[in-house]
Amino acid sequence: MASMRIMRMDIPMNFTMEFIEEQILKTLQANQLLQKAARVKFMVHRKEGGLYTPKTNAVEFVISVKSIDNHTYSLDDAFYEVDLFKDFYISPSLLSTLKTNNKAINVVGSIYAKENKLHNCFLLNTNKQVVEALNGNIFLVKDAIIKTPKISDGCLKGVMRTQLLRILKALPEYSIIEESVSPFELQKADEIFITNVITGIQPVSKYRKKVYSNQVSKILLEKINETTQNN
Repeated sequence: MASMRIMRMDIPMNFTMEFIEEQILKTLQANQLLQKAARVKFMVHRKEGGLYTPKTNAVEFVISVKSIDNHTYSLDDAFYEVDLFKDFYISPSLLSTLKTNNKAINVVGSIYAKENKLHNCFLLNTNKQVVEALNGNIFLVKDAIIKTPKISDGCLKGVMRTQLLRILKALPEYSIIEESVSPFELQKADEIFITNVITGIQPVSKYRKKVYSNQVSKILLEKINETTQNN
């Protein structure tokens, strides 16, 4: 709903969370996935008409569902190397926090990673702060402090990021901070991991010459699985 408001879309009166849930459940049922693990993608777009200046702010939506193998996440502790992608930069603005189908920098960055035999890259904003990975949000661990870039720096407001922040705030053994992250902090961290709804948590093994552990990643992934099962 917040994304629709930013994009100046009209939100229909019946567009409630209950309505959206009902439509998702109907789609799952129609695809025989109601009792199975599935990925659901909910896409909202403006109705047809106009070019750069739309003729209407009315909306339509599409729901797509796809079966996935597991009900819970498992930690992939295979070697995973990342580096910075510095050919293009993200704008530190609200538009950058939206998940849209215009992700050119992620596509070009992924090609760069493949060409350089990397598993992923970190994206920078125009202030040269680390914002996110090509396919998810990033978290840095130093002792008992866990840090993630703040939304105003331009990082995606990811579903898993939101869920993990909620979990971390309930764990007294960790302090969670949402602040700008400089590239220099990456090599000072004990651990770095990437989050998204597909893999849950992906630990980073190596960034340049620094090698990381994944102990906190394992603990937090268990907490995510517990939350998912309870829901």
